[in-house]
Amino acid sequence: METRVAVVAVIVRQGGAVAELNDLLHQYARYIIGRMGVPYPARGVNVISVAMDAPADAISALSGKLGRLPGVTAKTVYAPEAALQS
Repeated sequence: METRVAVVAVIVRQGGAVAELNDLLHQYARYIIGRMGVPYPARGVNVISVAMDAPADAISALSGKLGRLPGVTAKTVYAPEAALQS
């Protein structure tokens, strides 16, 4: 199975979505390389980055599911495939 390296950037504006967000991340845990969360109380948001090595459809599915949560925005950046070949 071919995989891609990507980072899913997540902005959480409402605390009510955190449990669902964590549940989704748990479901995709086998693909997650690492994650970092930074609270930013001055602006009322939390910023989370999720590094993944997964099939493109799994990355897209997680990003889409996260983005459909209330108060959550998610965007994905893929590493260039040429940069990963050595």
